Amino acid sequence: MDPRVVLSLAAVYIIWSSTYLAMRIAVVELPPLLMASMRFVAAGLVMLLVAMRRGTPFPASRDWLRVLPIGALLFLGGNGLVAIAQLSVTSGGAAVVCAMMPLWVGVLGVVTGERPTRREWLSLVIGFIGILVLMGGPSLAGEPLHIVLIIAAPASWALGSVMARRLPMSIGKDPFMLPAMEMLTGGVVLALVGAVRGERIPLDASATSWLAVGYLWIFGSLVAFTAYNWLLRNVRPTVATSYAYVNPILAVLFGAGVSGEPIGVSTIVANGLIVIAVMLALTRPKPAPTP
Repeated sequence: MDPRVVLSLAAVYIIWSSTYLAMRIAVVELPPLLMASMRFVAAGLVMLLVAMRRGTPFPASRDWLRVLPIGALLFLGGNGLVAIAQLSVTSGGAAVVCAMMPLWVGVLGVVTGERPTRREWLSLVIGFIGILVLMGGPSLAGEPLHIVLIIAAPASWALGSVMARRLPMSIGKDPFMLPAMEMLTGGVVLALVGAVRGERIPLDASATSWLAVGYLWIFGSLVAFTAYNWLLRNVRPTVATSYAYVNPILAVLFGAGVSGEPIGVSTIVANGLIVIAVMLALTRPKPAPTP
């Protein structure tokens, strides 16, 4: 196998699995929405500069307005809700629930006129059974509001992803420009909502919290994204999206090994159900051979 494929898969598997734990560490001392805003604004600015150095012109104001609701769904709804939820929900539990994002993409495709298949509906049902099992164990113990938010987060990310497909091709022509616009608009919305919630950056936050934010920015948003983007262009989609059923397993192990988060039987069963559901949603049955 091409070493670049191996390295890119390793980056996506390991880094994106560990970002849930890094977020959990960061929100101990830093406000969740402002923490996420700093991460995505910084990453978005880097990607914007990269795209412009590649010859892509600065987007027109109408393009920014088109991307704004998508950035809000992806980064306020998809990531900000996770950050708030992790004030009481474990990183492993958050990762397992968020693994349902591909299932929501299939079902919410109805927004763009795509009718969900029976296979996609079945995968969503299996995934929800997994969440119900998870709620009976220690991994999804937390405040009721936080549990609701962590369940809503992947649906919000999926809706933003579905809406992004409808953007004009000119916006997504450069592989760095559209993510940069999404991160910047989402980061601004995160900051505004965080300010409305009364969030403030504490001056006495520890180095550990800032290191966690730096890890999320450099590795979670830049390195892993670049690796994933390369995979999308160079390998089969099923290989590029395979992180969806690897990450929840690794995230649970990271949380248990580094932070001592509990792993109960319910966590293992729920993880298995959601991984099966995601595999069902992302794989397609082979067509029957024609006689």
